[in-house]
Amino acid sequence: MARYLCYLGLLAVLVLSDPAAAQRRGEDRPGSDGVHTDPEWPRPIPMHQSVWIENLTWLEVRDNIRKGMTTAIIPTGGIEQNGPFLTTDKHNVILEVTGEAIAKKLGNVLIAPIVAYVPQGPVDQIEYPGTLSVSPETFKQLLADISESLRSQGFRNIILIGDSGGNQQPMAKVATELSQQWAGSGAQIHHIPEYYNWPERQQWLRDRGINEEIQPGWEGLHDEYSATSIMMTVNPTKVRMNQRLDEGLFAIHGVDLAPVEETIAVGEELIDWIATVTVNAINESID
Repeated sequence: MARYLCYLGLLAVLVLSDPAAAQRRGEDRPGSDGVHTDPEWPRPIPMHQSVWIENLTWLEVRDNIRKGMTTAIIPTGGIEQNGPFLTTDKHNVILEVTGEAIAKKLGNVLIAPIVAYVPQGPVDQIEYPGTLSVSPETFKQLLADISESLRSQGFRNIILIGDSGGNQQPMAKVATELSQQWAGSGAQIHHIPEYYNWPERQQWLRDRGINEEIQPGWEGLHDEYSATSIMMTVNPTKVRMNQRLDEGLFAIHGVDLAPVEETIAVGEELIDWIATVTVNAINESID
């Protein structure tokens, strides 16, 4: 046995010291696990067009940064109970369309993956099945680490937006703390609370004749017309449209959601309005 183990050890030394063996193992090929790949590796194919970092290769992200895309948005959503009709990923679904609209209006911006895990109360006291929570400390550390990762790559402006009220205070604290740490580094971080100003969204709807009578109870549990209309622009199944039509429940807070085309049209207008308000606030914060 000792002779066998000695033989294996000698064989390992010979293989590891043989450059050809290393090449065969793939250690000099890009993308091999545990191996440092040359950051200057040339991009072999044309650029894919997307504002979402997760939809790009690392080479595409690198080249976007080099051509001036040095602003990154970190959107925070959540997984929680949303009345009896909306799926638990409501906030994330909304951010899919509002985030992209914001990025396209700003230009030269990339978006980090949506942060789906946010504070929803004590993690060991979740009342509603399907709700996923993290502590405020975990949430803040996650945002800080993501922000530092982006800064280290060359992003100069980090934008924090959140589609849930509970996300706002932790995001503001992270922005304040990192602003102090990054002073003089050439990088800045900005929390944009204007993105999620729910009273203004409600007023926007009232100005268009959509007057909800929001009452406590199952229907009003994190569900209202603005969220429903935006989600319908993405996927009507996310608001259980067909089932509600079958049951005669295709309304929210006294507002009929039919005709479907009209509600989707309002949702599209609302997305554009949210994007415009947010972009104006970002430009003011960066300037």
